[in-house]
Amino acid sequence: MNKRLICAFIFTLLSLSCAYSSEQDFIVDMFLKDKELEKPFINTVYNYQSTYFIPIKLSPIEPIRSEKNVQEGQTIKLKVKENVIIKQSLIVPKGTICTARVETIIANGMNGIPASIILGNFKIPNIDTKLLQGEYEKFGFDLSLLVYPIKWVLTPLPPTGSLTNFIKGGHAKIDKNDVIILRYYPDFN
Repeated sequence: MNKRLICAFIFTLLSLSCAYSSEQDFIVDMFLKDKELEKPFINTVYNYQSTYFIPIKLSPIEPIRSEKNVQEGQTIKLKVKENVIIKQSLIVPKGTICTARVETIIANGMNGIPASIILGNFKIPNIDTKLLQGEYEKFGFDLSLLVYPIKWVLTPLPPTGSLTNFIKGGHAKIDKNDVIILRYYPDFN
């Protein structure tokens, strides 16, 4: 009898979850109703057999001094550092302005964990975005390799080991001198 009761209970829970899953999400209706959302690009027609690529070197126009100065989804401007040439043909000249989106921001944490900024969705004039590959991630100064050994040495002395929790990692900064290298695959279809 217990098995039948358990099966009936599980069946009831599954049927209720299916009934509630078909309802409209009121949070989406409340916050995203009037916003125009950009659908992500999905490449369904492709041929990735060629491994030939051309590196595209970019650098930011405005430096990012901390992960607190940018928000996720923000667009930043970059400048091409060198001419992009394919078969003696100039595709993108040096100094061309392009854009990237801040995909993810991870704040610095306790125990020396560094901050991180990830850039993606690069858009360069005269280059199809589906032929570009690469993201750029910049980390702050990592203190965890210093903090964890000190923490374990101080652990036998009751409160002192946990005091190392308050040591935070470095901030992520992207300077004008940083070089972001993307791979451009002109032979991808």
